[in-house]
Amino acid sequence: MTTETNIKSEIDITEKAINEVNRLKKENNIPDTHGLRVGVKGGGCSGLTYQLGFDAEPKEGDAVIEKGGLKLYIDGKSLFYLSGTVLDFSDGLNGRGFVFNNPNAKKTCGCGESFGV
Repeated sequence: MTTETNIKSEIDITEKAINEVNRLKKENNIPDTHGLRVGVKGGGCSGLTYQLGFDAEPKEGDAVIEKGGLKLYIDGKSLFYLSGTVLDFSDGLNGRGFVFNNPNAKKTCGCGESFGV
């Protein structure tokens, strides 16, 4: 069973990030019906690392968040660490990639791919 979640109170995604996800779907022939799996797992120099991927459908226990026609699938454990996060996309001089603006992160590594709480 999935849980519908209010994007404002849990996790948000910018229009720029949505556009990049849609570009990646098209470039990799991923059906529009697939959602973006957002998660965290143990590892990295700060203790936890962010994960992104595509799934055809949510798994049991996932929160399902929809914004701009894009569905985000987040497992309960990851949602605990990601609550309040804004997922953005940067293509500036400091690098190109997805950026997690996570208010729960007390420490981060230099590359921005891992964090600690």
